[in-house]
Amino acid sequence: MADSEDTQTSITSTNTITTPTPATDKDKSNLCILLNATGNVPIIKKRTWTVDPNKTVSWIQKFIHKYLKLDASEQIFLYVNQTFAPAPDQIIKNLYDCHGTNGKLVLYYCKNQAWG
Repeated sequence: MADSEDTQTSITSTNTITTPTPATDKDKSNLCILLNATGNVPIIKKRTWTVDPNKTVSWIQKFIHKYLKLDASEQIFLYVNQTFAPAPDQIIKNLYDCHGTNGKLVLYYCKNQAWG
């Protein structure tokens, strides 16, 4: 008896960090990520997003690719705190626990390899 309404949207634009009340044990509060553009990639105006903590890095890359309406031949590279590129199968919660600062996980995105 899971609420399908709670799982329909897993990433939303926000100006402040909001913590929804969990409905079940597996439905944890969303994590706040900050997306910064680097290099010659278009800038996303809304920089702060809330994401399901169980999503992977590849899911974030696909979201950015779709949001920016890039060609299928163009790639998106993600970097954590301008230092390293996480593995595509890395869980966002793990990155947040290890590298989150001030209640946010800072991710930089670009079309070319930049750091790491």
